[in-house]
Amino acid sequence: MSTEPHAPTPDDAPLEEVQQEHQTGPVTLRRGQVPESTTDQRLLDTRGSVDWVHADPWRVMRIQSEFVEGFGALAELGPAVSVFGSARTKPGSPEYEQAEALGAALARAGYAVITGGGPGVMEAANRGASQAGGVSVGLGIELPFEQGINDWVDIGINFRYFFARKTMFVKYAQAFCVLPGGFGTMDELFEALTLVQTRKVTRFPVVLLGTAYWAGLIDWLRSAMLANGYINEGDLDLIELTDDIDEAVRIVIAADATAADAGGHPGQPVEA
Repeated sequence: MSTEPHAPTPDDAPLEEVQQEHQTGPVTLRRGQVPESTTDQRLLDTRGSVDWVHADPWRVMRIQSEFVEGFGALAELGPAVSVFGSARTKPGSPEYEQAEALGAALARAGYAVITGGGPGVMEAANRGASQAGGVSVGLGIELPFEQGINDWVDIGINFRYFFARKTMFVKYAQAFCVLPGGFGTMDELFEALTLVQTRKVTRFPVVLLGTAYWAGLIDWLRSAMLANGYINEGDLDLIELTDDIDEAVRIVIAADATAADAGGHPGQPVEA
């Protein structure tokens, strides 16, 4: 693995305290200019004055601009895989090295690698893809404790709104590869599974890497969700579980080839 220098989160500081820089769309704010809330928070907050009645129509234009920017930047990206995992994963850890190896393997197989653009697993996957000569994409988001786009990203887009960003993760990916992570990782994982289950997108592989980490979740899905009839047996087949990087890439390639034979690609929206 690469031993090139990086800028990890300080070990002695909680993630939420590492706030030296704030990205809001294309604008960078630092020190005393960092706001106390995010654009998403202000959009969804129903408390306070009624100024939102007049501001929301303008927010629609801002939301529209995020979709236009994202579509424009990624329209010619080509085959890609979205990789998710914890921003708190430390460089040198097994998960970091696995993500870096995954990014490199996907790039060698001809896929661009899309991440959330931050540190941890995202940085590792972007690094692996970049060093292997592939295209490395980072889709950042305005957060109170964000650290900005990592240095290994070739194409970086900063979003104010989660829902615009999530659309880009799905629209331009042939598969999702998910490494150990927290709430954000779970959010992306279950959103992908829901889109496939409800046929909002054509089926594409969702590969979980790290059997020791994910085994408890798979067991719970089977013993609680399936046992109570909240999901079907076939819904569990939407998830692939492995520790092997080569197997993960083979799953992506096989699904891509099957979809190409059917005249589409994994992840393609069903509705026009």
